[in-house]
Amino acid sequence: MKVRKAVVSGQFYSSDGYDIERMIDRYNHALDTHVADLDRLFALDTRGVMVPHAGYIYSGFTANVAFRILGAKKPERVVVIGPSHRVYIEGFSVGVYDAYETPLGSLRGDMALAKRLIEAFGAKHFSQAHAEHSTEVQFPFLKYYLPEVSVVELVYGKEDPAHLSGVIDVLLSDSACAVVISTDLSHYYMLEKAKKHDTVCLDAVASIDPVKLHQGCEACGIIGMEAMILSARESGLTPHILDYRTSADTNGDEKQVVGYASAIFTKESKA
Repeated sequence: MKVRKAVVSGQFYSSDGYDIERMIDRYNHALDTHVADLDRLFALDTRGVMVPHAGYIYSGFTANVAFRILGAKKPERVVVIGPSHRVYIEGFSVGVYDAYETPLGSLRGDMALAKRLIEAFGAKHFSQAHAEHSTEVQFPFLKYYLPEVSVVELVYGKEDPAHLSGVIDVLLSDSACAVVISTDLSHYYMLEKAKKHDTVCLDAVASIDPVKLHQGCEACGIIGMEAMILSARESGLTPHILDYRTSADTNGDEKQVVGYASAIFTKESKA
């Protein structure tokens, strides 16, 4: 059995499953206490989410909002798409794994879907690309909210957003499949400048306008964001921005800020 080992457990998130569960409980208590329209969000037909990938202490709350909503949808399959930070690759690599390791227990890998994507798009599996935190930090959330879901990890490098959007279009054509887009926003600006760059990113998502992304958005996962925006337009999905914050909210440092946001993409009823 081929297992995708956890490589940033104990760094970006706790290696203790109990600690992760207690953390998520705290996040959800805060949501239940301060957010009034959660039931409305849970009722939406969520087909995709955009989430950050920093250490949980910085971006875990922001990511959790989206995963909790996705959990209510209960998709059977999820494809997690994130940028490669450690190795250079052309195009994208598909994870061919029977299981994905997390501190909460292993997720089941969707080998059949992985092989279909490889065949349909001429992709390959580069094992080095999958020692990647942008995708891995999402797996514990998936295990918590969707313990029986099957997963495929997709890591991209130098890639055409339109080509990646074609992959997402295929995934979204399956109503039992959801897409997770992993990205942080601006990196290491003063707080006010970071917020200006991040507002461009969020405006582009909210208006599903890929052109706006290139007017100042500096997200590390901008390729995945653009691909999702293109697919949202193609599939008639509606974006909902859920949460935005920066590293300054955690550490108080307003001179070297990283931005984080989450969003969902929903299929609206025609009734």
